[in-house]
Amino acid sequence: MPRQTMAILLFLLAITAFSAGVWRVAYGTALDQAANRAEADLRLAADRLVGQLQRYREVAVMLADHPALVSLVTAAEGRSGEGGTQLDATGADEVLLRTADMTGRLSIELLDASGRRLAGSDARGDLDHDGTPYLARALDGMLGTYNAQRRQTGQRVFTFAAPIHAPSGPDRGRVRGAVIVTVDIDAVESEWRGLPQTVFFTDRAGVVFISNRSEMLLRQRAPRGAEAGADPAPGYRANDVRPFYDFAAKQVDGHEIWELAGGPYLPARAMHLSLPLPVIGLTGELLHDVAPARAFALLQAAVAAAICLAFGAALLVLAGRRKVLAVRLEAEAAAKAELEDRVARRTRELSATNAALRREVRERLEAESVLKRTQEDLVQAGKLGALGQMSAGISHELNQPLMAIRSFAENAAEFLKRGDGDKAGANLLRISELSRRMARIIQNLRAFARQESEPMTDVDLVAVVEAVLEISEGRMTGAGVRLVWNPPAVRPMVRGGEVRLQQVLLNLVGNAMDAMDGKPGPHRLEIAIEPAGDGEDTVALRVQDSGPGIEKPEKIFEPFYSTKEVGRSEGMGLGLSISYGLVQSFGGVIRGRNAPGGGAVFTVELARASVERAA
Repeated sequence: MPRQTMAILLFLLAITAFSAGVWRVAYGTALDQAANRAEADLRLAADRLVGQLQRYREVAVMLADHPALVSLVTAAEGRSGEGGTQLDATGADEVLLRTADMTGRLSIELLDASGRRLAGSDARGDLDHDGTPYLARALDGMLGTYNAQRRQTGQRVFTFAAPIHAPSGPDRGRVRGAVIVTVDIDAVESEWRGLPQTVFFTDRAGVVFISNRSEMLLRQRAPRGAEAGADPAPGYRANDVRPFYDFAAKQVDGHEIWELAGGPYLPARAMHLSLPLPVIGLTGELLHDVAPARAFALLQAAVAAAICLAFGAALLVLAGRRKVLAVRLEAEAAAKAELEDRVARRTRELSATNAALRREVRERLEAESVLKRTQEDLVQAGKLGALGQMSAGISHELNQPLMAIRSFAENAAEFLKRGDGDKAGANLLRISELSRRMARIIQNLRAFARQESEPMTDVDLVAVVEAVLEISEGRMTGAGVRLVWNPPAVRPMVRGGEVRLQQVLLNLVGNAMDAMDGKPGPHRLEIAIEPAGDGEDTVALRVQDSGPGIEKPEKIFEPFYSTKEVGRSEGMGLGLSISYGLVQSFGGVIRGRNAPGGGAVFTVELARASVERAA
């Protein structure tokens, strides 16, 4: 074989090896970056799921201390030897039904220490709790969790079992029964089903119990160490559990890569990440498509090969032209210079690409910071907008005592000239009272307008209402609105932020006066503080007006939705949306509906401060 041909073959082999090395390094770098994003996405999805299920667990724990349930379990234990004696479970059934309706649980049941069902929020379901591990754990005095499938409907459910202890007496602390809370997984799953990555959660048997891809549900991947022939999926209907997709796993630069035959909606080659979630007994898993990383690595390898080929071609040309006439040396030098310029341009392009990737990461971080600041500014703008709408009333509230102060000051001066000290002193006392009133109004305005960033604290709800009414009094008087407000004898303390609660109430009061503005008939605004539900855990703040009501109650909390007439509102339809977000940040609930006799009713439910501390 000629020497020149051998050199070309060796050079091509070297280029192939070099390009393969470039591809390998670029692929590993792209996988590292993809792994960071995928791990963040998996942790976000796992935290969201755990947070949702933790709320249901808290319901079971709180109901385990409910007096009506404890009394029924105690009575059942006392009649355990009376055979068919029936217990009156009406009160417990009402408590469980009301709690299930408020929290969206599928069912809530009360069992005694023997596993017998004493009460429930609905008719007895098709889940038999007798002998289940979660009931056994609850009867041992610990919180039990379990995931399963209903036999009749095939519905996926997650179950929490909380023990009920004897509250007092010689048996204090002994387990007398359990509260079983069953959660519909479809309702939990629907909140994050649209994630772009393939996320799924498997149980101890390797069954995909929760996923944002419906085709993966109830597919079983054999757990590690499972024996052949053993039942790997207890709690499921046998015909519904399907085998997992065929896949081959391998390690690439410390990353687990799957080659998966999962159809058109799952990636054919994906990075697999897993995250144990012992709190709920599941394992979070994520499949991240590596096709973009492979394409990026292939592009860099192709660029490197092209550069090497171009450089090798230049060397070949130079070697072939060594025997030509000297007159062509200048042309060859020019060709070499042009080739080196191309190599430099390609190198700069690669450097620019890497810089663009780093800039993109930095811009994403800056965008997140800007988004957070924008949300805070939007809340502050909502407060200032509400103050602007009430500026006329506030001006009246300040001008009225100012004019009165001036009149009383002139009277006091005149009485002093006459030597009537008693009347002059009475006028000075009136001036002092009016000054304190003006200071109180200004103090409320300054507190409301400030940018609150403190965490939640215990807030006096009556003080919040009185501060808002003092700000809104001028507008109510000018609009002829009759206020009905009877503060409770015991001032309730709730969890929240004082200024943010004032903003929510000021939005509701302002919307009520806007709704009644220009409408015939007497204008009436009622504000009340009353217990919510059973009256022990939450407090309800109710705002009711005599306006035309709500045309579409289901859309009132959507951003930019407004029922106000064109030209009569300067807002953007964000007040109720902002209020909805503020109440949710306190762990509360805000609802809007039409009153039976006309007008709109808005209810804000907040946790009592004592309940928050106990939890």
